[in-house]
Amino acid sequence: MGDKINLNLSPRELHGKKAKKLRQDGHVPSIVYGPGIDPISTQAPYNDVERVWRHAGKHTPVHLTIDGKKKIAMIKDVDVEPTKSRIRHVSFHAVKATDPVNAEVPIHLTGEGESEAERAGLVVLQAIEKVEVRALPMDLPEALEVSILELKEAGDRVTLGDISLPKGVELVEHKTGHAEEDEEEERSITDLTIATVYEPSALQAANEAAGGDAEDESEVESENGEDTDQDSQEEETRPGGKGQDEPKQSNVDANK
Repeated sequence: MGDKINLNLSPRELHGKKAKKLRQDGHVPSIVYGPGIDPISTQAPYNDVERVWRHAGKHTPVHLTIDGKKKIAMIKDVDVEPTKSRIRHVSFHAVKATDPVNAEVPIHLTGEGESEAERAGLVVLQAIEKVEVRALPMDLPEALEVSILELKEAGDRVTLGDISLPKGVELVEHKTGHAEEDEEEERSITDLTIATVYEPSALQAANEAAGGDAEDESEVESENGEDTDQDSQEEETRPGGKGQDEPKQSNVDANK
């Protein structure tokens, strides 16, 4: 990990619609919560919060100072104003330095443009750009790297198993249960493909086929007039719920 990321937070007294004045004055309202603590309403200058969000993301611990008290936290959620792309609210999840946490970290390809496959005119496409890992907060990597230098021909690939994980860091397995239904051994997370080599002509053909399928589907919907009901769409895309350690929504709303 790089240098520690620090942020000073002040206790916040304005909530709900009154928090608008904080934003007008150049501050970002926030909340700090976690196991064993009551949610704390906080605030900080916009530039400080934007700097921390840019450097920490959701995978690097932030060292908070709240009214003189120290806490380690992960950024759990950031509410961004869609038209101006300005931060409106931040949720910090307090963690213990001695307890492992899960976080999504980006995957970077090294050796891009230098592999034998690329020098031969082939294309390397990255399919997985981030992965969930588990580690102590101070051991979480800023990113994971995997080399593509050994890729030579179409069909060659690199998988999560090709990543050299830092000490104390492990990939998080998500069992689907499909293996039991199909009576087949479920693939390990290390078998998942990060990047694959393709022939440019094969990619072009696949893109053209995908475009044709999309056009055909739109024509069928137009002819049949069977658009999905808007309420049904909203119900289908509604998130399933919050994480186990998050505060009740009523508490968060009351403290925003």
